[in-house]
Amino acid sequence: MSPSSSPHDRLPAPDPAAAAHSARLLARIHAEITASGGALSFARFMELALYAPGLGYYRAGARKFGPDGDFVTAPELSPLFSRCLARQCRQILEALGGGMLLELGAGTGVMAADLLRELRALDALPERYAILELSGELRQRQHQTLAERVPELLDRVVWLEALPDPDLRGVVLGNEVLDALPVERFRVTGAGPRRLAVNWNGTGLNWVEGDEDPEVTAAVAGIEQALGWRLPSGYASEYVPHLDAWLRAIAGTLAAGALLFVDYGYPRRDYYHPERAAGTLLCHYRHRVHDDPLILPGLQDITASVDFTAVADAALAAGLEVAGYTAQNYFLFGCGLMELLAEADSTDTLRYLEQTRQVKLLTLPGEMGERFQAIALTRGLDLPLCGFAMRDERGRL
Repeated sequence: MSPSSSPHDRLPAPDPAAAAHSARLLARIHAEITASGGALSFARFMELALYAPGLGYYRAGARKFGPDGDFVTAPELSPLFSRCLARQCRQILEALGGGMLLELGAGTGVMAADLLRELRALDALPERYAILELSGELRQRQHQTLAERVPELLDRVVWLEALPDPDLRGVVLGNEVLDALPVERFRVTGAGPRRLAVNWNGTGLNWVEGDEDPEVTAAVAGIEQALGWRLPSGYASEYVPHLDAWLRAIAGTLAAGALLFVDYGYPRRDYYHPERAAGTLLCHYRHRVHDDPLILPGLQDITASVDFTAVADAALAAGLEVAGYTAQNYFLFGCGLMELLAEADSTDTLRYLEQTRQVKLLTLPGEMGERFQAIALTRGLDLPLCGFAMRDERGRL
């Protein structure tokens, strides 16, 4: 990018209503920056940008998912993703003698509908399908999707605004959830790591390098100790400051079963690779990807890749076991993806070619196959999980 250009110059302009919405959130952020003494941690800024009630990206009413939104997820690319996931859920539910599913943030509801349809075909329906969703608009959209696709199963679905009581037996599902947890940004300097915060420069939001901060210093020291090397001066990246507390809260609901997360990310040694010196922060706006989170507040998704080693460490600290870790393609293969494709009617040429295209998108290394990873965290569940039977890479964590 040339010095005179910015991502904003290359993005479609929001309509007047969206621009007004963004301005309201910007005013809220500006007020909090002022109240905080002139700067806001990036983690707090990201929390407001994504989750401020009525204003944040995931709490307001704009379309986010699918061709009319900002990005497309695997369940929307192909029902084959959810059909494979259903087979992993069936194995766990059968081992538990039944149970429920809890989906964290169900997007459009497509994955929930496809999971329920496939589990019914497998004679493995959960006792209940709970959706933890904070957005009222998304709850309505999910209800509409389920009512249209599986109306006869709608009575099994409940919506929650908080985690359930700590007696859940079953599976907790999170597809592209971890990447939206607020992250802290830092840069390594000759004087040590410094927090990258957000301030107001008189006309808009701006990055500012903070003074020495004990929390950031300790976090980066822990990362470097685990890596076995020092991050070089100028290196910038991120970490999730509240990952342990977040995962401990979710683990606290699980009496027996598994947490299954699928997301884009890396083991720690790859996440903090010396060549990944600008971090992993990305923004998604109308199917365009850029790296400036300080523009269009409330109108764009802000994400960071997942440090799956940190997830595994947090799981162990929360009393869970790490039961499997692998790339998405191997997870889907282990759950029977190619068998599902073989069942397709190859004489229906157009439909078969479309399903083949979907399989390629889900599994090719240059598409989603290796960028996305799957991790299973369990309690009271002693069985090899089918999704990790083809390749289990826990040794890389």
